[in-house]
Amino acid sequence: MIRKMIGGLAGIGLTLGTATTAFAQAAMVKAPDVATQATMVNKGDTTWMLVSSVLVLMMSVPGLALFYGGLVRTKNMLSVLMQVFMIVSITGLLWATYGYSLAFTGGSPFIGGFSKVMMAGVTSGTYSATFSNNVYIPELSYFVFQMTFAMITPALFIGAFAERIKFTPLMVFTVLWSTFAYYPIAHMVWYWAGPDFLSSQPGDWGYLYGKGALDFAGGTVVHINAGIAGLVGCLVIGPRLGFGKEATPPHSLVMTMIGASLLWVGWFGFNAGSNLESNGVAAVAFVNTMLATCAAAVSWAVIEQIVHKKPSMLGAASGAVAGLVAITPASGLGAPMTSIVLGLIVSPICYFFVTTVKAKFKYDDTLDVFGIHCIGGITGALATAVVAAPNLGGQGYFDYTVFPAVAIAPEAYSISGQLMIQLQAVGVTLAWSGIVTFVLLFVLDKIMGLRPSEEVEREGLDINEHGERAYNY
Repeated sequence: MIRKMIGGLAGIGLTLGTATTAFAQAAMVKAPDVATQATMVNKGDTTWMLVSSVLVLMMSVPGLALFYGGLVRTKNMLSVLMQVFMIVSITGLLWATYGYSLAFTGGSPFIGGFSKVMMAGVTSGTYSATFSNNVYIPELSYFVFQMTFAMITPALFIGAFAERIKFTPLMVFTVLWSTFAYYPIAHMVWYWAGPDFLSSQPGDWGYLYGKGALDFAGGTVVHINAGIAGLVGCLVIGPRLGFGKEATPPHSLVMTMIGASLLWVGWFGFNAGSNLESNGVAAVAFVNTMLATCAAAVSWAVIEQIVHKKPSMLGAASGAVAGLVAITPASGLGAPMTSIVLGLIVSPICYFFVTTVKAKFKYDDTLDVFGIHCIGGITGALATAVVAAPNLGGQGYFDYTVFPAVAIAPEAYSISGQLMIQLQAVGVTLAWSGIVTFVLLFVLDKIMGLRPSEEVEREGLDINEHGERAYNY
């Protein structure tokens, strides 16, 4: 059984894939025809993928919406709920129209093609490869699972400039950002033809996948991608009125706790579902997700106890999210004990950024999207090089050109070598998403204007943008 390595084939990045023997090439498994593929579908795998899709959707609505909504002021609660709800709806339509095709078909190393635009050829009788030879899942189950990732990613960055952006320009930005930032990054990191197709489609994978970048469930594609977009957004749009002078406490930490809890539960679909199969590696990702989150929540609470003498609910929730973010790229690659260490480490790093760094540079990242998602994502992406090491109990990587797949010997795994590859993936994601975000926001600001008037911002976006209030008392 080939272990899942979503986000990169380190064997390729270390030239192992091109150095295989004639025997290995001869042993490669060729993809069977569609009729035969249908006999290689496991109902348990299919069920797990559909359940995971529901769990990831729950992360967005209601999870993220309530988490963010509770953190803003009462006058802007409804606007945040509406923004998340409509981003999920719009990006779902985009995914069916052309997003899936651009992200998950062959074309170039940087972007897919148009062969599946309008879901052409995607039916109940087509199948997607998993990370095992001769194991398939219905393509529609893979389609909807990846759709939920495309939904939540742009919903994440709105927290960085919450309470001060107009609704319509934000929706337009979401469409453009998904097209020019999310789909290319998803293709570069996650796309590959599948193990049974390597003999007929050699080299058919995304740019960073071919480099060997490891991202099991979205550290680069989702969190760094959205996190840097949030930072650029809050800088371009500017701080809220009264930032640094007026108190802006969360209006409902109860809702924030509920939202954080829904995120935690849904994240098991996010991480364990990314294995594409219901097997032992899915269980590894599940357990690692649980333990890293526990450790990060405890770590943040301990920091606050030391610094403020009072651990807060907001801090515990922030720590849990930081742990979820950090373990995401490493979830199916690490071991339980190293996942705990990762959770303990990420909270102090994120805490430093959301307090000291943010105060030093005076940027108004309203809900700490950059400090938690981007920094937590970078921490996890780089730490993946360490926790994946077989000598530390990690899954290592596999040579996909051999059947059955051959696990690379522990001594062949280089933490330093993999770390350099991870740095490349982080750098490409930061540069690509950061530049795209800046250009799009700059142009939209000139054409449509991003910020509401001062009067509207002071009164609140709920009544002015949507004609409603979250609370009528």
